[in-house]
Amino acid sequence: MSGVRFGRVFAVAAAASLALAGCAGGSSSSGSGDSSTLKIGFMGDLTGENSGIVIPPRNGAKLAIDEYNKTNPATKLELKEYDSQGKPEQATSLIATAVGQDKITALIGPAFSGESKAIGGQLEQNKIPSVSPSATNAGLASNGWKYWHRVVASDASQGPAIANFLITAKSPKKAYVISDDQEYSVGLADNFEKTLKEKNVPTERDKFAKDASDYSSTVQKVKAANPDIILFGGYYAQGGRLLKQLRDSQVTATFATGDGSLDAQLVSGAGAAAAEKAVVGCPCNIPDAGSTDEFSKKYKAAYNVDPAIYSSEGYDAATAIINAVKGGATTAEKINEALKTIDFKGASKQIKFKENGEPSTDAINIYQVTGGVLKNLGVSTEAKLNG
Repeated sequence: MSGVRFGRVFAVAAAASLALAGCAGGSSSSGSGDSSTLKIGFMGDLTGENSGIVIPPRNGAKLAIDEYNKTNPATKLELKEYDSQGKPEQATSLIATAVGQDKITALIGPAFSGESKAIGGQLEQNKIPSVSPSATNAGLASNGWKYWHRVVASDASQGPAIANFLITAKSPKKAYVISDDQEYSVGLADNFEKTLKEKNVPTERDKFAKDASDYSSTVQKVKAANPDIILFGGYYAQGGRLLKQLRDSQVTATFATGDGSLDAQLVSGAGAAAAEKAVVGCPCNIPDAGSTDEFSKKYKAAYNVDPAIYSSEGYDAATAIINAVKGGATTAEKINEALKTIDFKGASKQIKFKENGEPSTDAINIYQVTGGVLKNLGVSTEAKLNG
């Protein structure tokens, strides 16, 4: 994130914090409300350029809450959606509404790392527990927040797992790491670079602006470097364009990226031919199309599509909050206390939180574009590339 952009986000965040403090009085009263129906927020990019990786966890969360409400519990849950479009400055405005006006009791999300960083302080100040299904920036766990949680491994696990997988699979003599200027992108690229250099793989790096459409400067630098592998930290909207421009310039090195690009729109953005054999890592285990496990069947019945990236994690994030409510927690602070002892077999993995809000498991799966479709190759320590 550029200095100008950060300054603008900080100013909005500061104003929003004051507004929240005025609305909520710096206590959990904003999330207490009528205990017969609690409002649970979901925040993320629902209509923006990377909404393809946020709608699935939103759907998963909604499925869990709908199932719970159908049991006619004493305390029902109402899901309130906040479309940040993945923009930190938009998230700071929305959280003021969520806490001060809507009086949410807990938040599922934010979905992305930048918006998570932007509003984490406000959530902490107002004592609103959050569980993100997909924000992976490693630094989020280092803020000392007591009300923050996530159900996915961080980039400190994802970055090294993807880099080490490629080192084993391709034995590269040279690597090139690329990011844009978003929080998530830079953080994942940092972990790629750190791991490659620790393994003595000569590595160069470049960065472009998120809103740029022409990456020719970066592409020419990569072409001149002639690497064996290229690792991009970023979302599919930028990743697809980058991959297309690399292939159009006859750069044939293996292209790999992380969870933010695990969507069919990476393939459509690059073009099927350009995307073929691209590698994507993710701290998620997406069921294969047509799977008959219980979650896949329920999800398909509800939405008429197979589960996608973070569908099961959205379901599990919501279930963690649901289980707290089932145990009698009907205020924000009590839900947060209950999350400390949550331990259940979720749709994605065993769900249990460490003291700092991190999940207890950190497995990374590897996917590869094969025949124009992203295929799950398995966990990074066992997966084998198809060519």
